[in-house]
Order: sequence, then structure tokens, then C-alpha cells
Amino acid sequence: MLNPQGTPRVKYQGNRKPQAVYLHIPFCTNKCFYCDFNSYVLKNQPVMEYLQGLEREMERTVKEVPPGKITSIFVGGGTPTVLKPDEMEYFLKTVKTYFPDWSEDIEFSMEANPGTTDLEKLAVMRAGGVNRVSFGVQAFQNELLSGIGRIHDTDDVYQSLENARKAGFDNMSIDLMFGLPNQTVNMLAESVSKALALNLPHYSIYSLKVEENTLFHTMYQKNQLPLPNEDDELKMYLLLMEKMKEAGYEQYEISNFAKPGFHSRHNMAYWLNEDYYGLGAGAHGYVGGMRHMNIKGVNPYTEATKEGLPRMESFEVPREEAMEDFLMVGLRVLKGVSRTHFEEQFGVSMEDMFAKPLHKMLNAGLLEETGDGYRLSERGILFGNDVFGEFIGSLTVK
Repeated sequence: MLNPQGTPRVKYQGNRKPQAVYLHIPFCTNKCFYCDFNSYVLKNQPVMEYLQGLEREMERTVKEVPPGKITSIFVGGGTPTVLKPDEMEYFLKTVKTYFPDWSEDIEFSMEANPGTTDLEKLAVMRAGGVNRVSFGVQAFQNELLSGIGRIHDTDDVYQSLENARKAGFDNMSIDLMFGLPNQTVNMLAESVSKALALNLPHYSIYSLKVEENTLFHTMYQKNQLPLPNEDDELKMYLLLMEKMKEAGYEQYEISNFAKPGFHSRHNMAYWLNEDYYGLGAGAHGYVGGMRHMNIKGVNPYTEATKEGLPRMESFEVPREEAMEDFLMVGLRVLKGVSRTHFEEQFGVSMEDMFAKPLHKMLNAGLLEETGDGYRLSERGILFGNDVFGEFIGSLTVK
């Protein structure tokens, strides 16, 4: 998708080199019932060949667009911690080779499944520069975990956190989910309480979305997925916000809570519409006003890296689309969007371009003004998707 003729390309702040890196490890021990991510069951997969392909993509990428001082690296999946210690060591060495200039306070995060993190592997991760681990816990009831296809149990959670501390990690996060099949408000309250008892610096808590091409979608279509009703799901979200606030955590984004100084720096790059490299099978990247998506399959991706950059598609982001993204993504962050930042990026006033949806959402009590822009109101947080949707296709023609 190219810019319509005559539409200016997004202004790229030319001497600002990308400072954020996303790397995709697509392997899992099994496929969770709700997962539509680009991931593949590990058995019989050519893992080392994939990592070599990823190294080739890194090499070509930094030749095409040299990196700046790297402030955040995020390794997602899949489950990156299914890599064996020697594979992990090789992978982390390649990351340091092609992205060598790290800021002193770099955030280097890796997603982990509690069932795949022994002390040896965590020690290799720490030695390779990883300093933040995000564990996919999802719930503290074993019956819920098995019901969504997770391979770990609650004992694995505690053991993995203990191993991580022994390996030298103190910056850890866990993911929880709500709106799960057969989950009650009381069950979520128990999970949140057990999570908070761990006294971690960061928590992400997401609602279940039934995505196409998942087992849950098939079950949903057959009316075989016992989901909580809308009232209970709203109660769950209100409960978790209340409990997190009581425990001293700041809700800095719709689904994310942190102690001061422990916001996810990498995710903030996404939410602030900043450039980032996206490497690996199916990975998305955004550099210099260009978005790309890589080829998805493990073998097709690996073969493509032998010929060039493994792109499925690459396109300039039309200026109007970039403006909409700025509002939709930026409003996820609870401090809101900045008029100044918008005008610096696009050279026009936010109010001139989005007068109608801004006024509508202000009048509905879902947005409120800040000193330099707009943010979701307390009520708007509960209906964020409705707010974001108002900015799609709503630009005032200038």
C-alpha cells in the first residue's frame, strides 16, 4: 500500500536512528488454545537454521539502516525460552554483534514460559545481556491453565521466579489474563492477590480475545466456550484496577501496571509511534516512515534470508494513517497524547485534523484535556476501543 499520489510521506526525523529492536523466536512447546501469534510447535523444527537466518537478517538490516544507541530490545514469540542453552547463547551473541551500541540503562526483555526456564538457561540469558524477563503466567488456578492450553502449573511459576532471582534478575514482569473460560470474578481476585504477593515491579493484565484460527474460535462458533458474561468481565477489570492501585502500582497503559521507573520501555516505543526494527519470521517493523511484515513460515523465512531481506510486504505509511495511528495508539497510554509531539511530527494542529472525534469524545466524557493534549477519562479507560475507533477515517480534509 503506497501513498496516494500527492500525499506527503510521513516526515522522518532523519538523523534519529532506530533505538528499539524486536526479535521473534516462533517456537513453542505447544499451541495455546487462544493463541493466533506466528508460532510453531518446537518438535522437529530446524531451530539452529532459523537462528542463522535471523543472524543474516540482522546483518542485512543494519547495513541498510544503521542503528542508533539501542535503548530497548524485546525478544518475543512463540516462547523464546524453549531455546536450549547453547542455542540461546548463540542467539544472544548475534544480537550483541549486530546491535553493539547499548545505552547504559538498556532494557533487554525476553518473554518466558514458566515451564521452560531452568537455572542454567536463565544464567545464559543473563550473561548474554538480558536484564528483564516477562513470564506468561495467565492465572493462578491450575484448572484454568489446563483449560487454556498452558503447559505450566502454579508450582512452575514460583520455581521459575526463584531461578530468575538466583540468576541475577530483579526486573521481572508477569502476564495475567481475565475473561477466561470458566473464570469467575473471585478467581481473578485470587490470581491478582497471589501476583501482588510476589512484589514484582511490573504486571500486564489482558482480557481474552477470541481470535480466528484458534481452537477457542472453533469452540466459540459451536457455542462450546463458557466465557464470563459482559457484566462479570467489567467487574474483573474494575477489580484489577482497584487492587493494583491499592498496592501502589501506576496504571500507565490500559493493560499495564508498574512501580515507578519500571514502565516497559520497549512497549512505550510502540505506543509513542517511534521507530523500531522488527526481525524474525512474521515480525513487523517501522523505520523511517516505512512499515514491513516479514514472511511467516519458519522454512520460507529462513530460505528468504539467504537471498535478501525476508519481506512479505513493505510500504510507506500514508500521512493520514500515521496521524490516526498516533491518536489510537497514543491514547492507550494513560498520560495521553501531546499536541506538541503531534505538531512536531506532522506540522499541523491535532485539533484541526481531528476536531469532530475529539469534541465528540470530550462531550461523551470519554476523553479529557491535559495541559498539552488529551487522555482517556476514568470512564474512557473502560471503553477504550470505542474511543480509538472514532479516529479511524475521521480526518478533517485540509
